[in-house]
Amino acid sequence: MNYSSRSYWSRLWGVGLVLAALLVSPAPRLAAASTLRDPVERLEKHVLENGLVVLTLEDHNTPVVAFQMWVHVGSKDESFYTGIAHLFEHMMFKGSKNIGPEEHARLVGSRGGRINAFTSRDVTVYHEDVTSESLPLVIDLEAERIKNLDISQYTLEREREVVLEERRMRVEDQPAGLAMEALMAMSFQAHPYHWPVLGWRADIEAVTVEACRDFFDTYYSANNITLVIVGDFDTVETLDSVERAFGDVRTADRIPRNPAKVVEQRGERRAVVRYDVRVPLLYASWHAPASGHSDGDALDVTSQILSNGRSSRLYRELVYRTEQALYAEGGYWELEDAGLFFAVAGVRPGVPIEQVEQSFFAEIDRIRREGVSEDEVAKAKRQLEVRLVSGLATAHALADRVGRETVLLGRVRSLDERLASIQAVTPDDVQRVVRTYLVDDKRNVVHVVPPPPAQSTAEGADRGDG
Repeated sequence: MNYSSRSYWSRLWGVGLVLAALLVSPAPRLAAASTLRDPVERLEKHVLENGLVVLTLEDHNTPVVAFQMWVHVGSKDESFYTGIAHLFEHMMFKGSKNIGPEEHARLVGSRGGRINAFTSRDVTVYHEDVTSESLPLVIDLEAERIKNLDISQYTLEREREVVLEERRMRVEDQPAGLAMEALMAMSFQAHPYHWPVLGWRADIEAVTVEACRDFFDTYYSANNITLVIVGDFDTVETLDSVERAFGDVRTADRIPRNPAKVVEQRGERRAVVRYDVRVPLLYASWHAPASGHSDGDALDVTSQILSNGRSSRLYRELVYRTEQALYAEGGYWELEDAGLFFAVAGVRPGVPIEQVEQSFFAEIDRIRREGVSEDEVAKAKRQLEVRLVSGLATAHALADRVGRETVLLGRVRSLDERLASIQAVTPDDVQRVVRTYLVDDKRNVVHVVPPPPAQSTAEGADRGDG
C-alpha cells in the first residue's frame, strides 16, 4: 500500500503532537486531550435481515480501508475438541468452492494489501488493510469463504499437522509457552479459559471433519458476525456490496455458549514446570474483573506502576537495583467473562528463584501497605492516555477498537469517557485494587526450572547426547 498521501502524514503528525503533549504535560492538563475529536462519533451501525452487523466509519484522511470480520467465537466456546476455533483460522485460508487454497491471501497481497487473522479466547478476527478500489474484492472474498468454505477430510488433515507443529513451536518447545499454559490452567479451573487457544494436543489429533462442519455452521453464521469497515470508502456503495455478498449468509437458530463461571479461589495454587532452561521463569496471576469493569482503569494504572518499562517498581528493584532478574513485566489482561492480573520475571542465572519470588511479591505487598505516590499515578495515567490516543492514528487501529468494544462490551466507549475514567484514578484507588484483587491466598504461581541434575543426565543419555 502507498502511504505517501500528504493527508496521511499530516494526520500522523497531528496525532504525534498530541502524544508528545501528553508525555510532557502535568497530570491536571491531561484531560485537555479530550478536545481531540473522536472519529467514533461518525460510526454508523447497520444490521442485515439475517442478523449480520455492519459498522462503518468513513475517514478520507488516509487512502486506506481497514476491513475486519469479527466472528464471536473463541476457544472458550469449544465443547468437545479444544483448539477447533483456532483450527478454523487456518482452514479459512485453504480454499472454498470458487477460490483455491491460499488464493484469497494472494489476491489481496497482489494488490498491495495486508491480510491476516487471529484467534483469542473470545473472538476470531479476519482483517485486511487495502486501498479503496480493492474493498469490493475483499467483501466478495470474505463472503465466499463464509458461504462456501472447503471443510473436507483432506483440508482438515493438512491443517491439523500445521496446527500441531505450531503448538510444538509456540508451547511445547517454549518455556514461556509452557508457563502461560500452566498458569491459565491453574487460574481458571472451572471456566473454559482454562484450556489454551491452540488446544490440547490430544484434541487436535482427534477432531473430526463432522465436528468441524458443525462448529462452522453454528458459529460462522450471520447473526454471530460483525463487519467493521473504517477508512477511505463510500458508505452507500459499500453497504450495497455487503448486502449483495452477505445477505444470503445462513443464520443460526441459536449460538450456544459454555455456561461455566469463574469460581472463587480458596487458597494459593502452585505448579512447577520442568524444562531445560538457562533462565528460570517466575509467573504469577490473580483473578481480576472482566472487560469494561469500573476497576479496569485503576488496575491498568497499577500495572503501569508495577511492571511497565524500566522505571516500573518491579524492574527497578529486581533488574536494576538487586540484579536478581533479567526482566520483569506484566499487566491487566481483560477478557469477556473475566480478567487476569499477571506478572512475569526471568531469573538471572545463579540466583535462587525463591529469592526472586520473595522480592517480587514484596513489591506488591509494599503497595498494599504503603500505597503509591501522586507522581507515580500521574505518570502511569499519561502513559495510558498516550496508548489510548495512539489508537486514532490508523484505520486498522480504529477498526480494532470499534470491533473489540462492540463485540465484547456491546458499545464503543467514547474517547472523552475513557480519558475521564483514566483521569479519575487516584493513589487510593491503586491501593484499593491491590488490596482487593492481588491477595496472597488468591494468587497462582508457576516456576519453570531445570530438571534435577541426575534426571537431566539420564535424559541426555537416553537421547544419545554427549
